[in-house]
Amino acid sequence: MPTQNFLKRKPLSAVLRLLVAVAALSMSIAHADDYADVSRLMRAGQYAEAMTKVDQYLASKPRDPQMRFFKGVIQTETGKTNEAIATFTKITEDYPELPEPYNNMAVLYAGQSQFDKARAALEMAIRTNPSYATAHENLGDVYARLASQAYSKALQLDGGNAAVPPKLALIRNLFSADAKSQPQASAKPAAGAQASGQVTAAAPAAAPAPAPAAKPAPAPAPAVATPAPTPAPTAAPTPTPAAASAGAEKDVEAAVRSWAKAWSDKDMNGYLGSYGQNFDPPGKQARKAWEEDRRARIVGKSKISVVLSNLSISVQGNKATARFKQDYSADSLNITSRKTLDLAKVGDRWVIVKESTGG
Repeated sequence: MPTQNFLKRKPLSAVLRLLVAVAALSMSIAHADDYADVSRLMRAGQYAEAMTKVDQYLASKPRDPQMRFFKGVIQTETGKTNEAIATFTKITEDYPELPEPYNNMAVLYAGQSQFDKARAALEMAIRTNPSYATAHENLGDVYARLASQAYSKALQLDGGNAAVPPKLALIRNLFSADAKSQPQASAKPAAGAQASGQVTAAAPAAAPAPAPAAKPAPAPAPAVATPAPTPAPTAAPTPTPAAASAGAEKDVEAAVRSWAKAWSDKDMNGYLGSYGQNFDPPGKQARKAWEEDRRARIVGKSKISVVLSNLSISVQGNKATARFKQDYSADSLNITSRKTLDLAKVGDRWVIVKESTGG
């Protein structure tokens, strides 16, 4: 019986999301129509026509990562698993900084029950992008499959070990429940991603100048008559919850855009200063190791651009969440992804305490 492919891979039921997250890799206006044509054919299930266009494009631009990614997905969807693995493997060799090809390789390996290879590919995806949530989830599933194999072997060697069957049943029930809740991999693709306006990361909005303090009323001149009592000061109106929430959202947006601008400017003090003392580095990295890694990745680039769009902010007390589309380019690399920042208010500043990519 073939092994159920349980990992989240992002072809066609989610390939368009993946291509938004990965591919836009060297995308330019001149090539947008080519990408859109292939995407449309894939959504329609016309894989032969899509592959023809991909091959024609790659004949003149053989290193284009997005078209090569399309090719790997088409090969996957048409059952050419080994060819798809070879395509994704080659992309990882030419663009080792991209985590998604590693993820898709892992899915294909898992479908062949090659769980050790799947684990290695996912660990590479996470090493490349420690905040890649899908790869972390897939790695957990691979570890569970490996555990299932180990427990089965233990039971085979020692059938009297009463501690093993409950563990094995627990893992089997886990995947049985997950299979019922997940759509089949052959589900029709989502509608194609449409071009959307981009908002360039801007400097944070200047904070409103504080209102000048009211001048004290002059003391009454001495007089024989008893001076009239000084009227009690009028209390300032209490802001409504809606107004307070709107103000907090603006402050959070300013903090997020300041973080993006510092990243674009390679301003490491401003960039690292956007993260709070309680920031949880992805991949269980130590804070110092994470900062050194980020400094090496940012300062070493000749030019960086971080553009945010579709920014959505929710605030609950002193905690906030910002979700947005991020267009990142550095030198010749361009990557579009969905990103989430969790922030906390410390004093009068909003700082990042967690960040994740994808989803």
